[in-house]
Amino acid sequence: MSVGVPVYNGERYLAEALDSLLAQSFTDVELIVCDNASTDRTAEIGRSYATKDKRVRYVRNETNIGLSRNYGRVFELSSGEYFGWHPADDRSGAESLARCAAVLDYQPTVVLAYPKTKFIDEAGRVTSEYDDRLHLQAASPSERFQQLLERLGYVNALYGLMRADVLRRTRLLGNYPGADVVLLAELSLYGTFWEVPEFLFYRRFHTEASSSMDPDRLRRLWDPNGRQRMYLLEWRRFLGLSRAIARAPLGTGEKVRAGSYLVRRAIWRRDELVRELSAAVRQLATATLRH
Repeated sequence: MSVGVPVYNGERYLAEALDSLLAQSFTDVELIVCDNASTDRTAEIGRSYATKDKRVRYVRNETNIGLSRNYGRVFELSSGEYFGWHPADDRSGAESLARCAAVLDYQPTVVLAYPKTKFIDEAGRVTSEYDDRLHLQAASPSERFQQLLERLGYVNALYGLMRADVLRRTRLLGNYPGADVVLLAELSLYGTFWEVPEFLFYRRFHTEASSSMDPDRLRRLWDPNGRQRMYLLEWRRFLGLSRAIARAPLGTGEKVRAGSYLVRRAIWRRDELVRELSAAVRQLATATLRH
């Protein structure tokens, strides 16, 4: 089993996240810390843990390659049959990996197992419980696909445990905000999702969390070099979902049903799609006039 911790300037909570992973009852795990060229004490912390525990491997990127590419790189570095990402500012209960691995061991149709979530604050105090509602057991891939897109709120399930061979068949995380939704939707086309009924994932909300960032900071997180235009995001999500359906190993009927739902969803969100398109045209016109 492999757990990847992609991190950038995570000195504040990284040690706490790693401690929670090293305290797991399931001990046969490789823990990969992929440092995205941090400028704080992240490197010092990562190297210290790699020295203390042979299960920890610390890797540092020469430059900041952006959030999605760092997620992809830490997965590429892994070797386990099962794989999970773990944020550098969150915590996991001691039975989390064991409970998720047991599901994957005994439920061959499950591609992702995740525990229930509690939200915590900067000091680690529990602030609320969250109902992900993603125990997706329908036999039909198109039905699971629809259920995921209709139920998904916070993308906590992305930090469950997945079958690595299935994850490799996806496009992984796209380079735009909201790509995590597309990845989970794509995974739902390959198999079922299982919610472990215990609260074993603790998601932290704090001022530096991506969920608290304004649009400009969020764009820099995904594209630190400013080389990519971050507009038409809703269009890109729909394109990603369309490609996921086309790529998935489904029969014609299932592809048609999943595609038909996606068309209906686009119609429901047509006002937002039109606004995005209009904004993109204005941005391109302004850029053209400047040149």
